[in-house]
Formats: sequence, C-alpha cells, structure tokens
Amino acid sequence: MKINIPVFKPLIEHEEIGEATRSLERGWLGMGSSVGEFEEKLKAYIQADDRYVVALSTGHAAIHLGLLVMGVGPGDEVITPSFNNVADFQAILATGATPVFCDIDPDTLCIDLDSAKALVTKNTKAIIVMDYDCVLCDHNLVKQFAQKHDVRVIHDAAHSFGSKYNGKMVGSFSDVTMFSFDPVKAMTCIDGGVLVVKTEEEMLRLREMRLIGMAQPSEVMYQDSRAWTYDVKDIGFRYHMPNLHAAIGCAQLGKMGRITQSRREVCALYTRLLGDLELVQTPNSDFKDVTPFLYYIMVPEDHRDLLREYLSSTGVDTGIHWQPGHRFSLFKDCRRGDLSVTEQVADRILSLPLHSMMSLDTAAYVAKCIVKYFESAQ
Repeated sequence: MKINIPVFKPLIEHEEIGEATRSLERGWLGMGSSVGEFEEKLKAYIQADDRYVVALSTGHAAIHLGLLVMGVGPGDEVITPSFNNVADFQAILATGATPVFCDIDPDTLCIDLDSAKALVTKNTKAIIVMDYDCVLCDHNLVKQFAQKHDVRVIHDAAHSFGSKYNGKMVGSFSDVTMFSFDPVKAMTCIDGGVLVVKTEEEMLRLREMRLIGMAQPSEVMYQDSRAWTYDVKDIGFRYHMPNLHAAIGCAQLGKMGRITQSRREVCALYTRLLGDLELVQTPNSDFKDVTPFLYYIMVPEDHRDLLREYLSSTGVDTGIHWQPGHRFSLFKDCRRGDLSVTEQVADRILSLPLHSMMSLDTAAYVAKCIVKYFESAQ
C-alpha cells in the first residue's frame, strides 16, 4: 500500500459528524444559537472573563475587522513581520492602510521588536505580532512597545490557540487577539475566526460589522431567529460565522486536551529524533505550554528542495510557511527594514506533517526518512 502522510489532517470523529448532523437537521444555517454557544465556550476555555469574544467567518476577516475597530485607515501604517501570512497583509490593504515590513527574531521566528522600533513613524497606527509554530512572542515586551510608541496591537494567535504565556491562556491578556480555525489548524470550525476584545463598545461594533453593518441584536439571532427592523450606521461585511461551523467548533473545543497532548508528543519525538542531525535545526521549544500548530525544521538552502522531493517519493508531504510578504509583487514597494533573518529563514524552513492524534509511529517514519536523506547526502 502506498504511504501518504499529508502535512495537515483535521480531526473529524463521530462527535463532529453528530454536531454537524444536528445543526443541519435544525435547519437554521446562518448565524444562530450554535454561534452564541461557541463564543461562550471559547471565552470560558481561554479564561477571559474580562474580555468579549466575537465569532467570524475566517481569521482574515478577524484581522480586517480588528484593524478597523482600532481606527486603522487610509494614510496609516501597520508594522508586521514580513515573515507572516499573506492574509494579514491583505487585511491591512483592505483598510486603506499600508503594511510596513520588519524582521523576525532568529531564535523564535516571532517579531523582532528592535527591527519594528526602527520603522515607527507618526503614521504608525498599529503593529501585528504573531506567535509562530510552537513558540510565542515576548508579550510583556510587546505591551511595553505599544505603550512607549502609542500604538494598538493585534495579537495574531492563529498558531497558538490553546497555548499559555506566563501561565495565562492566549487570548486572555492581549490588546486584540485573533484566532483562526480554518481546515488546517489544530482546532477547526471548517473555516472560522474569532476576535477577542477588551471593551463592550468594540464588541458591539464588531457584531454589526460582521453582519454587513446591520444593528440586529445578536441575542435575537442566538435564538435561531432574526429581527426585521434595524439600523445601519457604519460600513459592514459578510463576515459572520454560520451555525454549522460553530457546531463543529463546539465539538472540537471539547477535545482540546487530547489535541494538545497528542501534538506535544509528536513534536517532542521529532525533536528527539532529529535534534542531533548536523544539518537540521529544530524549534527552540520544549512544547510544555503550547498547543503546536506546525512543526518546522530548517535545513541548508541547497538541501531544502532536494529533501522535499525525496520525502515526497517516500509518501511524506511537506510545506513551506511562509513566503515573505516583501517578495510578493503586490507588496514589493512597501516600506521595510533590514530583513536579513527573514531572507535566511524563508529559504531554509520546511514544515513537517503534524496532525491531532497522529501516531508516534507515523512521526518516527517521517523522521527516519529525513535521517536517511542526510546520511545519503553526505
């Protein structure tokens, strides 16, 4: 039998199928009761009693609305690592603002705040900081940076849902936090995003913006109903989360303990089996307080494509996360600082298969193939 090990594979079991079936049988396919339930369960999971949770259609939608609720618009600049997902860059452009690209820290692959500091101008309205793979930003330093330079912060936690920073759940301490629950994330809603904000005012505005600006009470829709009279006071988008997606999310939330543990075990095994290879660099993490989304290695640039081809021949799929933003045609003229770390990392990084409930035997096979490649390459 031919081996096929994908980079990503969602955990879909009888609970998700059951919740999806019940949601479809209920017949309310738009935003409804499951969305309200999902928001409440997620808020409890991240232990954010003093925050407000708003469910949205995607992580990109969350970044876009997060920037808008901060007041980002034409003439503003938003500093982001060039080593980030294109969704963030597009969200900045969608507000009328301009991305400004900073470098990353070589040990964490998260934002280099010294690089960002050199790019701050009177037009800087916000920064985006993202946790990468299984390593978190230094969020205490991020907070100090924001206060010193009087900028808002979007915490892109697309990779770090279920993780902790200094004992606090991600989502419970940042200015504005974005989660993504697309099909490849550690937890999925089929597709979905969430914004966590600090004020009721921001929450109410987000609720309107996600429903094309309609000031229709979410409490009504959370009863699988809708109001037929409402006002429209501001710009809005079709960014709401449907009931079916929220129902899947509720089922997945109940499995976060299993999801987290299985991913930690696979990551720890990868590091144990690959960490002594001379030409392989593994993540700087013990995986203790994180729910890993990715597992990456870095190899010499002249080996990466050859290794990918070899692994593909053995049935092992790989990925590259990510192409830097400044290399895309759309963003090539954006202002930037020195990106020497980004350039090196982008040409060396490689994502290995990581799934929830992935067997250790599968991970050991992937590692064995990598070891074999480098033994034959010497």
